[in-house]
Amino acid sequence: MSKFNPFQSGTAAFLALGLTAGAVAPIVISAPAFAQANFYDVASNYWAKDFIQELATRNIIKGFPDGSFRPNDPVTRAQFAAMVRQAFKKNKIRSAASFVDVPTSYWANSAIAESYEMGFLSGYPNNVFNPEQNIPRVQVLVALANGLNYAASNSMNSSLQVYQDNAGIPDYARNSVAAATEQKIVVNYPNVSFLNPNGTATRADVAAFIYQGLVRSGEAVAINSPYIVNGQPVASSITIPAGTTIPIKYEKDKILVTAQEKAPLTLIVASNLVTSTNKVLIPAGSQIVGQLQPATNGSQFVAQEVVFPNGTRMPMNASSQVITKTETVNKGTSLGTILQNAALGAAAAAAISAVTGDRAIATEEILGGVGIGTLISLFLGQDKANLIVVEPNTNLNVTLGSDLVLNQ
Repeated sequence: MSKFNPFQSGTAAFLALGLTAGAVAPIVISAPAFAQANFYDVASNYWAKDFIQELATRNIIKGFPDGSFRPNDPVTRAQFAAMVRQAFKKNKIRSAASFVDVPTSYWANSAIAESYEMGFLSGYPNNVFNPEQNIPRVQVLVALANGLNYAASNSMNSSLQVYQDNAGIPDYARNSVAAATEQKIVVNYPNVSFLNPNGTATRADVAAFIYQGLVRSGEAVAINSPYIVNGQPVASSITIPAGTTIPIKYEKDKILVTAQEKAPLTLIVASNLVTSTNKVLIPAGSQIVGQLQPATNGSQFVAQEVVFPNGTRMPMNASSQVITKTETVNKGTSLGTILQNAALGAAAAAAISAVTGDRAIATEEILGGVGIGTLISLFLGQDKANLIVVEPNTNLNVTLGSDLVLNQ
């Protein structure tokens, strides 16, 4: 049996190396003299910072050799078993199981065996454990509820009403999730009313859930977080007022479109939009989906919806300023500077191709992936093309045209 335990290593909590079964042999590094609790990718205002730091201080989780924690990385069932074994010391309630896909040489063999014996995790039919499977959030909650002997004291449906997406909780998990909810071990970010039960649990999610389990067991001090589900329905909504500006970013330095065209465009929220009490309303990394479209003397981005990191989508009435900056492409113009790190609307790409004679414009640079062949004929015979130049990282911050009401 392998002696490797990633929680005693300076590598990573759930395996910094060898995430694919059998792909890479883990490297054993002696344990540091003290626990690293600060990670460069866990900002001071990150929603799970306190949970992560507390568990790191206790050596229940660790970061990676480069000083990162990678809070948004997924967690496998084997990795979760190792965390549970490290976090909770419980008597065994059943005999060990022999899983056909967990050989004795597997790095987490003993952790899986002990987490099973303590009642946290179980396998699948035919003695299968699926150690490399990313674990869904609902499985983490079921495992903690079972292993910590939680039982729902209220009506199951009543306890689950706090989640607006409770219909997605699998039947087998509903009682356990209700019990976990009553014990306040559920932490939902960015929206406390959405459990996202079948979404893959991240390292940050698991850190928060396990820490709350320690709190409930009297082994840790409670952390004040607005994302802990308190078992009661929260306020139905919160309003972001019209006139609020949302900062965005985009992967290209510029976008070229004709004055007449519409071009689909997805922007990324550059930083958290928060309340005066630092509650995150729209998290950084959310997507704003819409299109560039003609406006007076230029082009303007008009938003259609916001897509949150958990997949929740909401209609949005917002737009950017009108962009009027232009650039002229003449016959014989070298395209190197014009197209450098640029995205093109389909009509702009066709105009450039027709005027310059260059038919080899990369299709991946064209917004929406639209073919330009049928559009080129519209511009043949022209000696120049006047294009709107959008500099997205300065031009496209969007301002709400009406209140945006978010379900809590």
